[in-house]
Amino acid sequence: MEHFKRNKEGKKAATIGIAGNIFLTIFNITIGIISGSFALVAEGAHTLSDIATSVIAYVGFKIGQKPPDDEHPLGHGRAEAIAGLVIVIFLTLIAYEIISLAIEKLFFGSNISSPTYLAGIMALAGIIINIFMSRYIINVGKRINSPAIVADGKHQQMDILSCIAILISVILSQFGYTFLDPLVGLIIGIFVLKAAFEVGRDNINNIMGKLPSKELIDEIKEISNSINGVCGVHSIRVNYFGSYATLTLHVEVKPDLSLKKSHEIIHKVQDKLTEKIDIVQLVIAHACPYGEEYDHKEPLDKM
Repeated sequence: MEHFKRNKEGKKAATIGIAGNIFLTIFNITIGIISGSFALVAEGAHTLSDIATSVIAYVGFKIGQKPPDDEHPLGHGRAEAIAGLVIVIFLTLIAYEIISLAIEKLFFGSNISSPTYLAGIMALAGIIINIFMSRYIINVGKRINSPAIVADGKHQQMDILSCIAILISVILSQFGYTFLDPLVGLIIGIFVLKAAFEVGRDNINNIMGKLPSKELIDEIKEISNSINGVCGVHSIRVNYFGSYATLTLHVEVKPDLSLKKSHEIIHKVQDKLTEKIDIVQLVIAHACPYGEEYDHKEPLDKM
């Protein structure tokens, strides 16, 4: 996807996330206070964190779009994964506040009153808004290969479950189960903590260079082997940089080929891989003589 279009879609997704969460924060907290629903106020605190994480996700996205320079020859793509880790810190802090307040209300608070019907109406509105927002943000993030925007969308998904739980608790509270309101607040806090763990895990794997899927490796082999003169490939390494990746591999060619011909084959492999695999922006290939077995880790003078 071309740089301009990717930047435009990323900006639009972040703008929608921020605008939607500003609306939800104001109404969740306001109606939560008016209706006497701690769970709705907790959800308001959660959506307030959504605003911060949407801003962080977009900042990471923008930095990741910067072209390579002398100090960062492979670009700035990992800024998106780092932004994802900053989001984890925010989520963890919000989760701690919600969980601690919910426990205080459940076990150390006085009589808990039942929320009014206004809380239920707001919860229903939150379900609808969050379904549309989260789906849109995740789809855009996947389409433009942005870990930060996907992380923001997955975080937004947690709000759907939260609003469903609030709606159920409001209905049951009318029948005397008033403890459900702070209990749902506690569940919201746990959901936020779970989201923090998942976003952290995904972005750490990105930074640490976790092995790609078998499907991607098979695609790399299939494309490489389709080049005339390639006898096989091995030692495939994919390094992710947020929305893009670099690829290194060893290409097996006939040992009697000239240096010039081997050089041509290697360049054809590199060009075709970057052309066919959208996420791969740079390929570094090394020619190996086909049929010769040796340990690549062993120095040449000891072979």
